[in-house]
Amino acid sequence: MPVQRTAFITGGLGCLGTAIARRLHDSGHRVLIGEYPQVAQPEQWLAEQAKAGYDFKLYQVDVADAQSCLDCAQQLQADGAQVDILVNNAGITRDATLKNLSWEHWQAVLRTNLDSMFNMTKPLLSPMLDRGWGRIINISSVNGSKGAFGQTNYAAAKAGIYGFTKSLALETARKGVTVNAISPGYLDTPMVAEVPQEVLEQHILGEIPMGRLGKPEEIAAMVNFVASDEAAFITGANLPVNGGQHLY
Repeated sequence: MPVQRTAFITGGLGCLGTAIARRLHDSGHRVLIGEYPQVAQPEQWLAEQAKAGYDFKLYQVDVADAQSCLDCAQQLQADGAQVDILVNNAGITRDATLKNLSWEHWQAVLRTNLDSMFNMTKPLLSPMLDRGWGRIINISSVNGSKGAFGQTNYAAAKAGIYGFTKSLALETARKGVTVNAISPGYLDTPMVAEVPQEVLEQHILGEIPMGRLGKPEEIAAMVNFVASDEAAFITGANLPVNGGQHLY
């Protein structure tokens, strides 16, 4: 019988975050969601999930702000939530060529996509180490490994996740806490759906050997496995799920 654990997912209201939350819930875990305080209509999202049979609890947190993450961790503790599985999923894009990229957009992406790894993981790590069990799963991107035109900020942040993941994995390997990264390729999400069809076919699908976009549920399945007891011997890994777009 699988053990019920508590998972905390940042950026949980997005398309990928929702798929991850649902998959972990389907596996019997208690799922808590961290989301940016100014996100639109969180109550509507929660109601939609409840109607579909998913019981989630929402916590407001700005992952780019260390104090906000500390406050969130303290609230989780006050609520009696013992986080066993942390999925660092929150991320943003602010695309532009470096020539046109503003300092503000550089900082926003680095703080949200990379600083968040430290901000959210640090206050939740010690209790995992004390209990001798934990799963830290960091969502990176294929573009962190291969790069992407107009994404120096995003690719730099996502590449930085690899170094963070590998180094922390070494620190926690003997304490029962695994730390891994998952790097999705291009997914069938509303954001990608807005890409012009010609660009999608020539510059995205044309680079994917499988000839299709990935499904958020396929990434969620990988997260679910890495979060399981069966994955206890996997740590410090980057697990690509990109349809063969980038082999590494």
